[in-house]
Amino acid sequence: MNTIRNFCIIAHIDHGKSTLADRLLEFTQTLTDKEKHEQVLDSMDLEREKGITIKSHAIQMDYLYNGTTYTLNLIDTPGHVDFSYEVSRAIASCEGALLVVDASQGIQAQTISNLYLAIGHDLEIIPIVNKIDMDAAKVEDVKDQIVDLLGCRRDDIIAASAKTGVGVDAILEAIINRIPPPVGDPNAPLQALIFDSVFNSFRGIIAYFKVFNGTLRKGDMVKFFNTNREYDADEVGILRLKMVPKDSISAGDVGYIISGIKDSSEVKVGDTITHVDRPCDKGIAGFEDVKPMVFAGLYPVEADDYEDLRASLEKLKLNDASLTYEPESSLALGFGFRCGFLGLLHMEIVQERLYREFDMDVITTVPNVSYSVYTTKGEVIDIHNPSGLPAPTLIDRIEEPTIRAQIITNNESLGSVIKLCIDKRGVLKNQVFLTTNRIELTFIMPLSEIVFDFYDKLKSISRGYASLDYHIEGHQVANLVRLDILLNGEMVDALSTLIHRDYAYNFGRRMCEKLKELIPRQQFDIAIQAAIGAKIIARETVKALRKDVTAKCYGGDITRKRKLLEKQKKGKKRMRQIGSVEVPQQAFLAVLKMD
Repeated sequence: MNTIRNFCIIAHIDHGKSTLADRLLEFTQTLTDKEKHEQVLDSMDLEREKGITIKSHAIQMDYLYNGTTYTLNLIDTPGHVDFSYEVSRAIASCEGALLVVDASQGIQAQTISNLYLAIGHDLEIIPIVNKIDMDAAKVEDVKDQIVDLLGCRRDDIIAASAKTGVGVDAILEAIINRIPPPVGDPNAPLQALIFDSVFNSFRGIIAYFKVFNGTLRKGDMVKFFNTNREYDADEVGILRLKMVPKDSISAGDVGYIISGIKDSSEVKVGDTITHVDRPCDKGIAGFEDVKPMVFAGLYPVEADDYEDLRASLEKLKLNDASLTYEPESSLALGFGFRCGFLGLLHMEIVQERLYREFDMDVITTVPNVSYSVYTTKGEVIDIHNPSGLPAPTLIDRIEEPTIRAQIITNNESLGSVIKLCIDKRGVLKNQVFLTTNRIELTFIMPLSEIVFDFYDKLKSISRGYASLDYHIEGHQVANLVRLDILLNGEMVDALSTLIHRDYAYNFGRRMCEKLKELIPRQQFDIAIQAAIGAKIIARETVKALRKDVTAKCYGGDITRKRKLLEKQKKGKKRMRQIGSVEVPQQAFLAVLKMD
């Protein structure tokens, strides 16, 4: 065990985690020349297209140092705040972390957030200043920032360039010398923590785990501690670029197990694997259940695909433990699922993965957050969906979730960032100058206000400099109303939103205008109305397509024309009663992109 090192790479978005992982794999000669390409651990097409890491990836390397071969288990993690749950699971499986900071950007919000996660798990931190080959690199300034943040010595900070490979050998040396080997007893009862799983259509569910105590051998009878189900370990092995079978995996090491599990509900991330004949006393403290921030309905485009969508979500949840879902139905869209996501990017990725990996085309409703409604009878109801809101006469008050947002920005964009947050009903709590040109702002804001486009706006007004990190703070009483959209007097429940009363009129009017552009013209007038309760606050009309029935009257009395027009009018009236309005898919998505 003295030759094993488990570590992960943590950093803000785009600070060079995956590129550094590439160089480490290259230096340890884990890859053949044929396997080498950019961002080798980002295995999803989606990760390559967007240039971001979505999943944390585990891989094992061997490195010869001073005549001894060391086994290095690396987990590359995502940087985006929407995937912080992946980071927390990676951190729980390691003894050390490489903290990568971009020499041209300096420390940003997610750097600090991930660092606190790592310190909370008592990991050994190795600070690295990356991208020192860039013209804009401010290596000495960034080293000062790291010393202030970590309280480490200046000499402990490694200057490197993951692109060119400068300093990578120093990083490998630091991993071996500074990160402690894992502790555990290979002869104790088996205790292994599942930190990820993936579905394979031929082999069933493959679970990735880290052994804390004991040894897992091929052919052992094992049981999962929380679900109490027993399995035969058909194959165990280690994770290289591909899976490599082994006869046994001992304490301190990371590996995978295949035991022909078909039902996805049997594998829970955070569960403990132990032996049937010699079980451990208690499970390893896993990860706390993740709390979704944003809720949206996912509905199949074809109603018959409902069961396929359920199966697809089950398989996706194996690989993305932060996704939650429960069945729901809607008058406009039929049967579907109410899903919980960690943020809008997470929602977009899930939608895209459903389409690519499972060929599922889905309609997404307006995202919203979960509200606590206190009724006049003294009950408390959690509302994830605006259509579940009780009648206004039964509501005593509504409380909405708030967040503590920490934004790091520079002097130039300070004014516009504060204005943006105050427009979003934020309250400034604290303002700290980290350096002469870097300010950390702390705001208490309603979560519902940052769900839509807050992050994009923050990036555009600060020219990409400002960075955001947030944590759930609590609840506050809010003056919220339900805004309904009516088409010809019929409510479209998928377009209902809960919104602050001050913004309702403006939002309702813009929504009606947007729908007027998107809904195709019919043979009859379509009234689009925005309403709060029984009060209509905005209206637009999609005019009917009219056939010129009077074209054949080129003379004679006016009554002939009038008679034809009256006949047409009656037909339109009857058509309006039996005609239904189709709402196109773009209309549901357009609500998200109102600005």
